[in-house]
Amino acid sequence: MGPLSLQDGITKAGSPVKMLWKPGAAPWTPEVVEKEYAGWRPEQTAWHEGVALSDLSHHMYDLFIDGPDATKLLAAVSANNYEKFAIGQAKQIVPVTRDGYIVTDGILARLGEQKYTLSGIPASQHWVQWHGEQGGYDVSFTTDPSSAYRPGGGGPALFRFQVQGPLAQQVVESVFGGPLPPTKFFHTAEVTLAGRRFRALRHGMAGQAGYEFIGDWADGAYVKEALRKAGEPLGIVHVGALAYTTASVESGWIPSPTPAIYTDPELDSYRRWLPLFGIEGQRPLHGSHFSANIEDYYVTPYELGYGRLVHLDHDFIGRDALVKAKDNARFTKVTLVFDNDDVRRVIGDGTDPGFVLSYGRHRIETTGGDLIGSTYHTASLHPYDAILALSLIDPGHTTAGTTVEVVWGDDPGTGESVDLPRIRASVQPTPYNEHARTAYRRN
Repeated sequence: MGPLSLQDGITKAGSPVKMLWKPGAAPWTPEVVEKEYAGWRPEQTAWHEGVALSDLSHHMYDLFIDGPDATKLLAAVSANNYEKFAIGQAKQIVPVTRDGYIVTDGILARLGEQKYTLSGIPASQHWVQWHGEQGGYDVSFTTDPSSAYRPGGGGPALFRFQVQGPLAQQVVESVFGGPLPPTKFFHTAEVTLAGRRFRALRHGMAGQAGYEFIGDWADGAYVKEALRKAGEPLGIVHVGALAYTTASVESGWIPSPTPAIYTDPELDSYRRWLPLFGIEGQRPLHGSHFSANIEDYYVTPYELGYGRLVHLDHDFIGRDALVKAKDNARFTKVTLVFDNDDVRRVIGDGTDPGFVLSYGRHRIETTGGDLIGSTYHTASLHPYDAILALSLIDPGHTTAGTTVEVVWGDDPGTGESVDLPRIRASVQPTPYNEHARTAYRRN
C-alpha cells in the first residue's frame, strides 16, 4: 500500500472539515530561525524605525519550472498577465479552480524566456505541477522543500535575506559600495559581491523600503555576514520567527486561504495525487467560525484584494467564473484593530497579553450579533500598541471606524453550542501600514 492521499484522508474522516478542523492548533512560524533574537517588540520596531535583517531561506518551498511549454502551462493555470512579464520580474501567482476560487498564491519569478521559480506555500506549486504532468506539457519540475521537510536534511537550494526599514538603503550601499541599479518594484537586478553573483529583488516587509537578496545557498553565509556587518553601525536587528509572521498583517497579505480543491468531483484525481501529509491535508482550520461545509471557507481573488493581478484577456482554468465573480464579491479585506481593554480582559487576564498570533477563523459580528465575516491572520503589532486582525467582511460594513465584535476562541467543531468571549474592534483599511497602502508599489 502506497502513501495515503488527500482523498484517503477526506474519506476516512468523513468530510474535509472533519479532517481539517483542529481546535487549539498551534500557529505556524518559520522553521530553523530562532523564535526571537532581540525580542519580538524591538524586531518589529526595527523595520519601522531602523533596519531589520530577515532570513527567509528555510520556510518556503521552491518549484523550479523549466522547458519549452513553461509559459504556456502557467498561463493556462493562473489568471496572471504573461504578455507583460519581464525576465527578472516577480509576480504573485493567482491560480483558481474552474469555479473561480483561489487555490492559494505564491511568488513566481521569471528567470528566463521559459524558466521560472515558484516560491512559497506549496499548494500553488502542486496545482501547477499536476496540470503540467496531466496535460502533457513539455516542462520539467524540480522541488526544493522547506528545511523542515527536506529529505536527508541539508541546506536549501537558495538563500533569501531581506533587508528592510528606513535605513535599509544605507546598509545596501555600504555592502555594495554604492546604490544598486534602479529597479522597479518586484523586479530584480543582478548584483555581485566578492565574486558571488545573485539577485536583488526590490521588495520590503510591511511596506518598508528594502531588498530581498536571492542566490545559491553556498554563498549564503558570506552574504548574510556581509549584510550583518554593514548594518552593525546602524543598529541592524535580526528578525526572529515570531516577529516575521506579523509583517503580513499590516501589509495586507492573507497567507492562508483555504485551497478550493476539496469538493469538485472533477478534481478527484488531483486529490488522489496529493499526499495526505502535505499542506492541503494538514493546514488546520480552527476558530469560532465553524461550518461543516468546507466551501464556506472558499474565497475568490477579488475577495482577497487580488483584482489588480487578474488578467482576463486569455483563456485559463476558472476564467469564466472570475468574469462573473468580478462584480459580485461577498467580502472585502479590512484590518480590525482590537480594543485594548477587551484584549486585556479576554486574552491577557487583565494584564499585558504578550505576543498574540492566530490564523484562526474567528467570527466577526455586528454589535447586534449578525455574522458579517471572519478573521484570517491576527497578531500583536508593538509599533501600533495594538492587536490587528487581517479579515474579510461584508462590503456593507467596511467604513473606517465601524465597531464590530470578534468572537474569540475555538468552536469544538462538534455542533454543540459554545459560549465564547467577545472583543470589540474597529474596522480600518488594509494595508494598515500607510506607506504600504499609499506608496509601496511606486517605482
